[in-house]
Amino acid sequence: MKDLPQKRILIIEDDEHIAEGLKLNLSLQGYEVSIAGEGTSGLRLWKEWNPHLIVLDIMLPGLDGLSVLRHIRMEDEKLPVLILSAKGGHDDKVKGFSYGVDDYLAKPFNLEEFLMRIERLMKRSSWSRSGTVNEGLEAQELKDTYVFGSNTIDFGTMTAHGAQGLIRLTDQEVRLLKVFIANRGKPLSRKVLLEVGWGYSGETTTRTVDNFIVRLRKYFENDPENPVYFKSIRSIGYVFDHP
Repeated sequence: MKDLPQKRILIIEDDEHIAEGLKLNLSLQGYEVSIAGEGTSGLRLWKEWNPHLIVLDIMLPGLDGLSVLRHIRMEDEKLPVLILSAKGGHDDKVKGFSYGVDDYLAKPFNLEEFLMRIERLMKRSSWSRSGTVNEGLEAQELKDTYVFGSNTIDFGTMTAHGAQGLIRLTDQEVRLLKVFIANRGKPLSRKVLLEVGWGYSGETTTRTVDNFIVRLRKYFENDPENPVYFKSIRSIGYVFDHP
């Protein structure tokens, strides 16, 4: 890839031999490549490294590939994802595309075809690198700032103006706010918020999500005890919405 130097590709693949072979060949094409050997570390590296494209296996230890894909699509609908899997049946491919994958290649595969598919996905993509908010949001929501009620969030500076005045947001608060905004009006379970916001971890409990919701209400609700924006849904979780 001579016209797209140093685009970042994340390979989430537990077969070390395959992963290293892909990394070598993609590096020779001018890409910067990182490898994650299982789903949890793959999600973590996706959030920290912000790749331009992901090559994803389905059968991964811990968090499987389709779960990884589901978490990514809740925050980012634009990021190109290519599934590379031994599960190459018709039903497997249909399921992958229903989860939002951009391309699907069954193992064993032809290396030249793989590289061409990567090049095609890179050229076809015209996503904004300014944030990870869903493509389907309104134009205002695609910008660095998001306004609801008397509140303003500036994702570029990681600050907000709300009921308490100026607020300096943490990385985790920004991540959760983006998930809520990208899924405005859609009920989200504590489990989903936990997995998408923190990645799958047995050390983190659903109580952690509740504590963060308390903080967001304190920041943005005029009456945190009677929230208008960040509402609880009994036996489900939370929903973010506004007129």
